[in-house]
Amino acid sequence: MDNKGSRRIHRQFDRIQRKVPVSARLLEWLRRPGARLIRVPLGILLVLGGIFSFLPVLGIWMLPLGLMLLALDIALLRTPVNVALVRGGRKWTTWQRSRRDRRKSG
Repeated sequence: MDNKGSRRIHRQFDRIQRKVPVSARLLEWLRRPGARLIRVPLGILLVLGGIFSFLPVLGIWMLPLGLMLLALDIALLRTPVNVALVRGGRKWTTWQRSRRDRRKSG
């Protein structure tokens, strides 16, 4: 777990834990190496829940979280998940700034 992709995915989890402190303890527990038997099935369930986000109980938020959990154990997913999270975060920030600027000037 000392490679660059693994460190990046852990930084993404750290960022989520800072922004959503309620989830911090659960995510910290899931990130432990011994939690793999729970992490992989949970990641699969979250991805499936994200795919079916059109249903009332499920949400699109489940998809990236599930992919992040799976990327902890599946090295093939680390790079694409990291790239998507970083790019998505940048796009989100840009969108929020444009909305804020439009609100101030309008």
